[in-house]
Amino acid sequence: MRVLGIETSCDETGVALFDTGRGLVADALYSQIAMHAEYGGVVPELASRDHTRRLLPLIQQVLDEAGLARTELDAIAYTAGPGLVGALMVGASTAHGMARALEIPVLGVHHMEGHLLAPMLEDAPPDFPFVALLVSGGHTQLVEVRGLGQYCLLGESVDDAAGEAFDKAAKMLGLDYPGGPQVAKLAEGGDPGRLHFPRPMTDRPGLDFSFSGLKTHTLTAIRRLEQDGELDEAARADVARAFEEAVVDTLVIKCRRALDATGLKRLVVAGGVSANVRLRERLERECAKRDARAYYPRGRFCTDNGAMIAYVGAQRLLAGEHNDTGIMKAVPRWPMDTLRAP
Repeated sequence: MRVLGIETSCDETGVALFDTGRGLVADALYSQIAMHAEYGGVVPELASRDHTRRLLPLIQQVLDEAGLARTELDAIAYTAGPGLVGALMVGASTAHGMARALEIPVLGVHHMEGHLLAPMLEDAPPDFPFVALLVSGGHTQLVEVRGLGQYCLLGESVDDAAGEAFDKAAKMLGLDYPGGPQVAKLAEGGDPGRLHFPRPMTDRPGLDFSFSGLKTHTLTAIRRLEQDGELDEAARADVARAFEEAVVDTLVIKCRRALDATGLKRLVVAGGVSANVRLRERLERECAKRDARAYYPRGRFCTDNGAMIAYVGAQRLLAGEHNDTGIMKAVPRWPMDTLRAP
């Protein structure tokens, strides 16, 4: 089965072709980061318009790379949510229009399920069951995964997600959007012993996250340094280092608890924040202590992409699931615990 995957949930237009016999055949991605950086964050209307401009040329690019005509597609999968509703509608309407014209199945895919299963695209994918840490821009979740659609939510952020906290800390430090890579780069030159920030919700049982208090602590520290006339480049790097260490420690502590609670030995880490080098180093050390193993998607599949949507779509379509081509699905909020096995 040849499945075309379309991702337009936020600020990246992703298209890929997954063949259930050959694996990932082709993929292409256009990032809107440069356009949104001018505004310090994603502007939904601009994002939707840019998806409209980029999507069809990217689809043709992927088909050309794969050496296929549209008539050789067997199905189309698209991101149905969660995400920006206007951006989602661009992908949904394109997918349904193509599917109806080609008379092939179409399926709306959950964006976070795409991230969750992105490591399955690697040469050595994890076996079920495993614990997954999902850390994208708007989500921080721990999930016990027993199989496709068999998900048990162990914990999630009760306010800001880790990615959102990185973006807000970056703004406080005068860094460009997106914040995660910028904060991590600045933190490389920071003194780890100068400042210590709290590790939120690690002093109590449970697997939920909260990063709003850490955001406030960061702002307070920056203002105090400003008032004392000490907010130079070195101090900004120290703040970035303390902030990054706090986020990483918090994520690692919760992952350790999740592995202990479930008794599992496999940890999947996916989403944009999973590309953070310090987080990967700490999780590798933590897994080694437990005779466990961590799995990640390759770098370009950590952020939003069409390959993960094509893969999940293919697995669910193989199991017999599909949408009515006359009913488009674009859901800005879609709790992951509502997903079911096909």
